[in-house]
Amino acid sequence: MFYATDTNAHGLAHDPFKAIVAPRPIGWIGSKGRDGSLNLSPYSFFNAISDHPKLVMFSSSGQKDSLRNVQESGVFTASLVSRNLVDQMNASSAAVPYEVNEFEVAGLTATFGQLVDAPYVGEAFAALECRVTQIIRPIDVAGVETDSWVVFGQVVGIHIDETVVANGRIDMALARPVARMGYRDYCDGGTDVFELSRPGSR
Repeated sequence: MFYATDTNAHGLAHDPFKAIVAPRPIGWIGSKGRDGSLNLSPYSFFNAISDHPKLVMFSSSGQKDSLRNVQESGVFTASLVSRNLVDQMNASSAAVPYEVNEFEVAGLTATFGQLVDAPYVGEAFAALECRVTQIIRPIDVAGVETDSWVVFGQVVGIHIDETVVANGRIDMALARPVARMGYRDYCDGGTDVFELSRPGSR
């Protein structure tokens, strides 16, 4: 089958686009508003984009609470979603009023960064402390701004729970990172972990 996205006439029960771009890491974004309110929200439009310097991004469809907070504060955190925390991650995705603390809704510990004034999930196996470098609104092929906002952040600090460190590196079979597939589907990256070497490498 083939379909043009301007009509989106794919004939399926659900749009397949996000199922094709999968699996997608989940950025569990922690932020603090100017009024002191805390926010925790999972974003499946999230990824690392650079190693030197270390840069990550997340994309917000519409002006959500996380976006408001990072615009005000210039900082955020990204906590690793592991299989043991997937229910809490799901609970933190609930649409609640701005002043409601999703850390409390999900029964999680809001632990503040050492270098940024933003909370991360204390129970997470790993978390990134980030300073905002850029916020943009992508445009479409006609040059029209979309209703998405992309936040770029430089990672200035990294927290790692040493219980998932083995042989000098994070053991993904222990950390069991969760990723978003399409529709309501998720995957656990720890159930089938294998290595591949690039051609020509040793």
